[in-house]
Amino acid sequence: MQQQPALVCVAHGSRDRRAPDTARALLDRVRELRPLLDVRLGHIELNEPPLDGVLRELRGEAVLVPLLLGRGTHVKRDLPAAAARAPHLRVRVAPPLGPHPLLVEALYERLLDAGWTPGTAVVLAAAGSRDPDSAADTRRSAAMLSERLGGVAVVPAYASAAAPTVPDAVRALAARGHHRIAVASYFAAPGRFAAQCAAAVPSLAAAPLGDHPALARLLLHRYDQARAALPRHPARPELVSA
Repeated sequence: MQQQPALVCVAHGSRDRRAPDTARALLDRVRELRPLLDVRLGHIELNEPPLDGVLRELRGEAVLVPLLLGRGTHVKRDLPAAAARAPHLRVRVAPPLGPHPLLVEALYERLLDAGWTPGTAVVLAAAGSRDPDSAADTRRSAAMLSERLGGVAVVPAYASAAAPTVPDAVRALAARGHHRIAVASYFAAPGRFAAQCAAAVPSLAAAPLGDHPALARLLLHRYDQARAALPRHPARPELVSA
């Protein structure tokens, strides 16, 4: 029986000590869903283990699944570059987690956990990027979340590198007559940006996505997508389209 490619979940990394623990908890859920799959965690920066070290240990085939929510520099350049530094492997880079209905389902349930009620407007708080594709992905997720919430206003906002900021988005919604506003955390794990965004509406701010079961299913979905496109022989690593 041919061995399955390893699933390497690639987290950004954070100075918040809770972030790597959250990623490991999510990967435990992935292993529960697919016990025979070799599942690894690698970080782009700041945390152990580093992605390059994880790739050096592997042999055969691997699929890199970004624990990232949209397209940007890390997905487009950093992950393919890491794969190219591991020429002993056959590698594919899967699409980021968002936008996708499973991701929206996790956002929806985190909002419910925070006390969201129908009619409450939402600010979808994301890290932010100068890459226009990343902003487009966040806007698409906001539109999908709005539909899931019954058509209430959902405005994307950012912690850095893009506008509007979360406080500005909250003020804009209030100026439009929305007196109940919640913040949906478009972050995979706790960290400085997630906490900064939540502070804009501390009374109704959802937790980061964390180890929500829908994310575990989504990681495996992205893995399966990329695995289907895995080359038979070593080749220049490529991104797999969502």
